[in-house]
Amino acid sequence: MEKINQIRILSLWIFVLPVIVLNLCLFISVNYDLFENTIFVVNQIGRTGFTIPYIDGEVSISRTARTYPSYLLFKPGMIITALLLIKYWISTKALLEKINIETAKKNLFLLFGILSAIFLILHSIFLGVSFEHDLYKFFRRFVILGFVLFEVIAQTLLVISLFKIKNTISQFINKKILILKILLVSLLIVIALASLPILTSSGHTHFKHALEWNYFIGVVLFYLLTFFFWRKDLKNQKS
Repeated sequence: MEKINQIRILSLWIFVLPVIVLNLCLFISVNYDLFENTIFVVNQIGRTGFTIPYIDGEVSISRTARTYPSYLLFKPGMIITALLLIKYWISTKALLEKINIETAKKNLFLLFGILSAIFLILHSIFLGVSFEHDLYKFFRRFVILGFVLFEVIAQTLLVISLFKIKNTISQFINKKILILKILLVSLLIVIALASLPILTSSGHTHFKHALEWNYFIGVVLFYLLTFFFWRKDLKNQKS
């Protein structure tokens, strides 16, 4: 099926692109001195000392990405990722309909997948926009929360669907990777629920920052697993 190769390529880009963009923004923030006396002088807010935020949580994704020149990478990078996500979910829906139309019809992963992509686009557009109003601050938090929530729901629903038809599609998939996808999604859900009391409280800033970086990687890791989950359709590649 030609859709398989398309989904594998989309999945790889959905993982690689945001990871590269995120860490380039971090590199700019930490190594701001490299950009002195150039047109890319780093905004004071976006500067930080040496940090590995995945471990120490010294800086948030927002701080490294929302100021000049980092947003020149972050905004288009995340918008492109969101568009790839939309294409991925549509292609996956089409593939499952071709394999098992009843299973695909009963599943809402396409809806939640597209909603997550839309929220990622909104987050990218409004990141760095300063507007001192409680309603606007709530909107920004709602948007980023919506992206994460809808993405995890979409991934969960998709994994459930794939598990139900695993025997039907056994020739196209790696069942060991399916188990890893199930474990990953389960871990994301457990971490989200366990961290909720801390996330809704004041303080624990470093923990929240570290969780933010690692959780984002966990969410996009799903797509790297997807690349290995579907077997190469060599027949269509040669045709």
